[in-house]
Amino acid sequence: MTFITMLRGAFAALAALSLAACGINTVPAAEEEAKAKWADVEAQFQRRANLIPNLAEVTKGAGENERTILSQVTEARAKATSVNVTANDLTDPAKMEQFAAAQSQIGAGIGRLLASVEAYPTIQSNQNYLALQSQLEGTENRIAVAIRDYNEAVRKYNTTIRTFPDIIGAKVIHGAEPMVPYKSVTEGAEAAPSLDMTSN
Repeated sequence: MTFITMLRGAFAALAALSLAACGINTVPAAEEEAKAKWADVEAQFQRRANLIPNLAEVTKGAGENERTILSQVTEARAKATSVNVTANDLTDPAKMEQFAAAQSQIGAGIGRLLASVEAYPTIQSNQNYLALQSQLEGTENRIAVAIRDYNEAVRKYNTTIRTFPDIIGAKVIHGAEPMVPYKSVTEGAEAAPSLDMTSN
């Protein structure tokens, strides 16, 4: 009896170990981590979208160049906030690309607006504008960090569902699909924006 009991115990321990090593827990844990990181990305994009109307109010009347750029940023914000990506869309490359394109339009507009402030000392002296500029710059940094963290979580998740032994649980039990990392789609992002500050 004792040998049979020990054999059963050893079999149960071996079965539990083999199940644990097959992605039963690691796949959903990695998936939830990636989804949580995506929520952080969304929160930072929302923070940026919320700051833009304040920026528009503070800089009204500052010059035609700013008005044009502000209009572009405001329009880009409207487009970007109309594109929603949920945790269920993280495996859809087209949806992720559409979201990234919309967010890149905002980023490009904000970059032009922040660069133009150097030519307008009256705007620079406005403390509200400087505080908001600082908030936008901080938000852009937070977005970069959130995207980096999300992409790292996606990399870990995608690696987990593709490597043995976790691939067994990923495919058989969870039906896991690879997630799409966030990719910036700003064309010409490697070049600094050029400003034409000449008046007509």
